[in-house]
Amino acid sequence: MKSKLNLDPQVIDSARSCAARIAQSMQAFIDRHTTVSTERTVLRLLGVDGVDEVETPLPNVVVDQIKDAGGLSRGVAYWIGNAMIQTGKSPQETAEEMAAGNLEITKLPLASAKEAEEAIMPQVLAALKTIRQQTEKRNQYLQTIGEGRRPYLYVIVATGNIYEDVVQAQAAARQGADIIAVIRTTAQSLLDYVPYGPTTEGFGGTYATQENFKIMRKALDEVGEEVGRYIRLCNYSSGMCMPEIAAMGAIERLDVMLNDALYGILFRDINMQRTLVDQYFSRVIIGYCDIMFNSGEDNYLTTDDAYESAHTVLASQFINEQFAVLANVKEEQMGLGHAFEMDPDIENGFLYELAQAVMAREIFPNASLKYMPPTKFMTGNIFKGQIQDALFNLIAVWSGQSLQLLGMLTEAIHTPHMHDRYLSIENAQYIFNNARDIGSEVEFKEDGIIQRRAQHVLEEANKLLHEIEAEGLFSTIEQGKFGGVKRPRDGGKGLAGVCVKDDAYFNPFIPLMLGGAK
Repeated sequence: MKSKLNLDPQVIDSARSCAARIAQSMQAFIDRHTTVSTERTVLRLLGVDGVDEVETPLPNVVVDQIKDAGGLSRGVAYWIGNAMIQTGKSPQETAEEMAAGNLEITKLPLASAKEAEEAIMPQVLAALKTIRQQTEKRNQYLQTIGEGRRPYLYVIVATGNIYEDVVQAQAAARQGADIIAVIRTTAQSLLDYVPYGPTTEGFGGTYATQENFKIMRKALDEVGEEVGRYIRLCNYSSGMCMPEIAAMGAIERLDVMLNDALYGILFRDINMQRTLVDQYFSRVIIGYCDIMFNSGEDNYLTTDDAYESAHTVLASQFINEQFAVLANVKEEQMGLGHAFEMDPDIENGFLYELAQAVMAREIFPNASLKYMPPTKFMTGNIFKGQIQDALFNLIAVWSGQSLQLLGMLTEAIHTPHMHDRYLSIENAQYIFNNARDIGSEVEFKEDGIIQRRAQHVLEEANKLLHEIEAEGLFSTIEQGKFGGVKRPRDGGKGLAGVCVKDDAYFNPFIPLMLGGAK
């Protein structure tokens, strides 16, 4: 495909190769370490669920006991497999015995790692079968009732009550939405456990729990059959429980998950070592289940200037792409993020936004790009806000974006009402229909404002990536080169939950998922 922006393919190749080396150097660190949340994810995939008498999730009960006994470095798969050999109990029964105080799992006689892995393998294969069945069900829906056209109309619900979320989500689907994102309650990303069961109280969003996923999935399947269009479900695979929530999403057939290699470090002050290890397993799961991930580069532009720091967005997109490649995520599952966050008072700001969006599409032609709406400069003036969202929608259809999180004219006023959401959907549908093929009809002026802007951003991103390679990703984050946010390597939340694997460690899910096991 000829570049309308006249981008230099050698510069693109240089940036992508550099990002690949950065990701590979971090993968060596990732492969040597595990975390409490990664180990809890193994348990959840093995079917361990429920809570003890004080509402502590059973995966936490098991992993905490193993960690306190000094056994985390061997991995929970070994200890559960060994317990199956010594007691004949299933993973769920073992967890229940531990929660009741009847079993100290690390004090059982020890089998070899090979014997433990053989014992646990039937449970692993059964788990993979369950997940594949959900993927097949999604594919069946897409083949029979189909889906909306891209850019998918992507809206959020955030009442705090999962049952009220269902009402709003179904209404949005009837109004034309293609993706429903259930916003997670404030600060859940900082909980080092996943709450259990359906929830009706949340602040600024609704708790991400497996039961809530199940409730919303059922509701969207029902309304999808009603309107004759598959409705995708989005939630968060981020924070302290990043891979656990990915596992829950795989089991309950989520279609899109917010998942970023750097977001939790920068915007939630979660330790960078913990986050990078956890993001790998979460993306292996996402890749295996054909879930689209949404990366969070758009957030950089809420803390940094969209004009001056556009290259940091592109550099992070390259890095997120390469971390995803290592986890065997297909290109079309990569919802690399960017946003329409230019100061509306900048002369020719629309041209700069267009350059950025077209550049992202040209550099990542097969990715399911996620385009985020204006928020930073929304003022509460609903008339101006509707125009800002219209310009955003025009660029989306012009540049061939994939997932379009619709802007709300009441941004900066309140959580959207159903009629606010309807007006946003109507705005997007009108513009998408009237300008559907504008991208294939319009060329850009040679060496004009749009071409020069895109070329400059690409060159700056390439320079930044080479600086990151020279200094190391950890050092780059410490210096605040992403989003203008500095984080220390040994600071933040969750470092105590990271450990080095021992020689007998194994996680049977990763090699099987990477190999596409059926």
